[in-house]
Amino acid sequence: MNGIETKIDLIRHGEPVGGQRMRGSQDDPLSELGWYQMRDSVGEHSPWDSIVSSPLKRCFNFSEELSKKLSVDLEVDGEFREIGFGEWEGKRIIDLMKEDPEAIRKYWKDPESNGPEGSELMSVFINRVHEAWDKLVADTQGKHTLLVCHGGVIRAILTRVLGMGPENLWNFDVPYANVSRVVYHHFPDDGHTAQLKFHKARF
Repeated sequence: MNGIETKIDLIRHGEPVGGQRMRGSQDDPLSELGWYQMRDSVGEHSPWDSIVSSPLKRCFNFSEELSKKLSVDLEVDGEFREIGFGEWEGKRIIDLMKEDPEAIRKYWKDPESNGPEGSELMSVFINRVHEAWDKLVADTQGKHTLLVCHGGVIRAILTRVLGMGPENLWNFDVPYANVSRVVYHHFPDDGHTAQLKFHKARF
């Protein structure tokens, strides 16, 4: 018996207004360049049965435009929002490195124990993303879905797919408007296996 194939394309939002910053819950929209990056990355590609989006503007605004263009359903899932950076929200890494380089180094090395004041614990973030991902895979079995989300969210998903620990989160480079595809092959007797494909810019 042939297996069922489930495809989920992951695309990170484009550049937000204000450029590169520690932007977790800060809800900046896409810049003009960000809109171009997203539209260029997707192009005229339209294989999706549905689109799922983070509620933050840098994801949702493009998702809404694309869902209307393609006449496919759009679901907003708050569990796919970016990790919250607390008091670092909206700050540039270059400025943080000048202000307190030791704090940044400690965070990259052990984010669970060295998060900024008011930030979301890394373990909490990873757990909510993994749970949301598992639900999405189950709910979209046999379909092709586009998930529009964030760099941190995509990194957390990839650790889930590849069975890697949280210490490997920073091993993935996820540029603006970057596309990754996860393909699950489900078999009645053997569970499922996942195949991962990376795309630099376009599908």
